[in-house]
Amino acid sequence: MKKLLFSLCLLSYFTIHSQSRTIPVDTMVVTTHNTTVKGVSFSYTAETGTQPVWNDEGNPIATLFYTYYTRNNVKNRANRPLIISFNGGPGSASVWMHVAYTGPRILNIDEEGYPVQPYGFKSNPNSIIDVADIVFVNPVNTGYSRMVPNNDGEMPDRKQFFGINEDIEYLAEWINTFVSRHNRWESPKYIIGESYGGTRVMGLANELQSSQWMYLNGVIMVSPADYNVYSNGQPIYSSLNLPYYTAAAWHHKMLPSTLQSKDLLDILPEAENFAINTLMPAIAKGGFISDVEKNEVAEKMSYYSGLSKKVILQHNLDVPTRFFWKDLLRDKTGQTIGRLDSRYLGIDKIEAGTSPDYSAELTSWLHSFTPAINHYIKNELNFDTDIKYNMFGNVHPWNRQNNTVREDLRQAMAANPYLKVLTQSGYYDGATTYFAAKYSQSQVDPSGKMKDRFSFKGYRSGHMMYLRNEDLISANEDLREFIKESSANGKAAKY
Repeated sequence: MKKLLFSLCLLSYFTIHSQSRTIPVDTMVVTTHNTTVKGVSFSYTAETGTQPVWNDEGNPIATLFYTYYTRNNVKNRANRPLIISFNGGPGSASVWMHVAYTGPRILNIDEEGYPVQPYGFKSNPNSIIDVADIVFVNPVNTGYSRMVPNNDGEMPDRKQFFGINEDIEYLAEWINTFVSRHNRWESPKYIIGESYGGTRVMGLANELQSSQWMYLNGVIMVSPADYNVYSNGQPIYSSLNLPYYTAAAWHHKMLPSTLQSKDLLDILPEAENFAINTLMPAIAKGGFISDVEKNEVAEKMSYYSGLSKKVILQHNLDVPTRFFWKDLLRDKTGQTIGRLDSRYLGIDKIEAGTSPDYSAELTSWLHSFTPAINHYIKNELNFDTDIKYNMFGNVHPWNRQNNTVREDLRQAMAANPYLKVLTQSGYYDGATTYFAAKYSQSQVDPSGKMKDRFSFKGYRSGHMMYLRNEDLISANEDLREFIKESSANGKAAKY
C-alpha cells in the first residue's frame, strides 16, 4: 500500500493554494511507491518539487519544477548512477521521456503508441529505475517552471534563459545545486536529452566539467537535434534526409519491389551510401551539374524515396521534408504522413499543396500525454497547483548564436577518458533524422581517435521511439547496457 510522506522546505507547500496564481520557489512533496521491473518488485521514492535558479547575488530569478526518483533499500547510493533527464523544443517540458520512456510510470497507450481511453498511466516494467536514479528537469517556462519576480515585482531579463549558451549555463548551475542538496557528488552521472535536448546535453557536458567541475560517465542523445547540421545548407542537410525517405517509404510500401521485398535494415546502408557519395556532391554542383548526371541522380533518388523522378527534378534534387510528408501518399491514399513519426497518417483539407495542414503524430501524442501528466502529478505524486503545466512554453526568441556544442562535447570527451556517448534514433523520424544523427556523431571528433566511445542505436519507430512497445523494451535495455559499459569499474580515468 502506498505510503505518503510530505516533506516541506523553505516555503510552505500550502502557499500553492493562496489566491495569487504563483508557484512556490522552493518546495517538495515526497511519496513512496512500489513497482516491478523485469520481474523484480521493489519500492521507490518520488520527490516532486521546485528548486531555485539563483543570480550572482544569491537571489532567486526562476524556479525549476523537477521529479526525482530513487530506488529504496540501496546499500551504497554512491555507486548508483544518477540520470539527469531533459526534453527539448526548445520550450518543451520533460513530460515525454518522464511518462513514456525511462520513468516508473508510462502512458496508457496501445502497442504502437496510439491513444487509448480512459486516459491515464500504468506501471513501466521496463524503466531503468532498477539500475539508476533519475531526475526529470523542466527548464524555465516549461512544466511548472517559471521566472520569479524580485522584491519590487519586476521579472528578470528573459535573455538570460532563452538561448543555446544561456540555457546551458543556468542549467549547469541548477544541476550543481541539485547534486549538492541530494548528496550525489560521488555517484556516476549521466545526462540524457531528447531532440533539442541533444544540443543541450552536448553543451552541458563541457559546461558541467569546466565550470562546475562535475565529470560525467555518459551523454545520451535521443533523436538529437544538432543545429550545426541544419545550418550547413543544401548539400549536407538535404542529402542526409534521403535515408529517412527510404525508411518512411518502405514502411508505407512505396518503394520498388526490389527494395520493398528486403528488410529495412538491409536497404538503409544502400541509401546511406547513395546519400553521401552521390546525392551530396550532386546537390553541391548546383546549376552546374550536367543534365545527364542530374537525371541519373534523380532516377536513383526516386528509387530510394518513393517519390516520382518528375517532382525530384522539379525540386532540383533538393526535396524538402515537408513536401515529402505531403506527397509520398498523395496518389495512393491522399493522406499525409507524420513529421516526428512518419508511421502516423493525417487528412488534409485538400490533397494539393506542398506541406501538411498539421502534424498528425503530435496531435495524437498530445491526446494522451496532456491528460496523463496532469492527472499523474496531482493524484499520484500529490503535487497540487493552479499553475498550468506547460507542455510547450514561451521561450522565444531563442538565441542561436555562438553554437559551439559539438566542439564542447569533443572537449569534454578529450578531457575525460571516462565519458562515452550514446545516440538513439527512430528510422521514421522526419524532424531529426537518424542519418543526420549519425553524421553529427562523425563530426564531433574529426581525428577519429575517440570514435570507439560513440555508439548508435536505431529503432523501427519515430522521434519518440519508446512509444512503440517493442522499442520501449529494447531502448531501455540499450540504456542499461550503455550504463554498464560506461561504468568505471575501478579503472583509472587515463589514456
